[in-house]
Amino acid sequence: MKKIKKEEIRQEVFDLYDEYAHNKIDRRQFVEKLSLYAVGGITVSSLLGFIMPNYQDKIQIKENDPRLNSGFIEYNSPKGGGKIKGLLSKPVNNDKKLPGIIVVHENRGLNPHIADVGRRAGLAGFISLAPDALTPLGGYPGNDDDGRALQSKRDRNEMLEDFIAAFEYLKSHPECNGKIGVVGFCFGGWISNMMAVRIPDLLAAVPFYGGQPAAEDVPQIKASLLLQYAELDKRVNAGWPAYETSLKENNKEYKAFIYPKTNHGFHNDTTPRFDEEAAKLAWQRTVDFFKEKLL
Repeated sequence: MKKIKKEEIRQEVFDLYDEYAHNKIDRRQFVEKLSLYAVGGITVSSLLGFIMPNYQDKIQIKENDPRLNSGFIEYNSPKGGGKIKGLLSKPVNNDKKLPGIIVVHENRGLNPHIADVGRRAGLAGFISLAPDALTPLGGYPGNDDDGRALQSKRDRNEMLEDFIAAFEYLKSHPECNGKIGVVGFCFGGWISNMMAVRIPDLLAAVPFYGGQPAAEDVPQIKASLLLQYAELDKRVNAGWPAYETSLKENNKEYKAFIYPKTNHGFHNDTTPRFDEEAAKLAWQRTVDFFKEKLL
């Protein structure tokens, strides 16, 4: 099978994957449309292998990393899904209370990549909690297709309550200093924006390519915002000008970065949408922002 290089793939393939990953088309339609780009020795099967996530080989921080105490806990979400499982991670040999970070997954549950991001946040010097909003349905099922199908069965506002409950759990954790931020990706970006709307005590929010709150909700935001967007992400970016206008009109504290020539999901290093330079810069900005606002 021919090994595909990222530069060989037309932008339309990445846009098509975005439609599929966000339930705009089903797998059959995705494969049918993908066949239009199987040319020049590139097969549909090789395109599928190229574009789909590779979790096995891309984990940066292993589950048993000796620098971390990382394991699953349960907390109560009375307005959401009830008992919710989450991955709690913090550095070892720590003798002081740490600022907290909620890490919010995409539209497919707590997959291996987001669990990895949770561990990265712990390794950066925080106590992080990465909840799985699929817990009421049995949890992340082991693959993203089934994960998306499960998550589509839950109401997104009930899932928002699950992450608000995660904030309350982490804020009262004996090893947390009570100063909490949130970072989320895609669906998690929308959750991050909405947590900023809903939680007056939230100090910092970092939505990555996340849907924006309604203009009438913006006055409620108290958190400092660091907003991360991909230049080629037309779907999400369509809502950014109105959001920025509302932020300015309401004198909210925010910084926004649009990363050139990047696709939605550029921070996710398990798919070819990954842009290493932009991802490293965006994550460093995220960590620096949390240290500035939470320490």
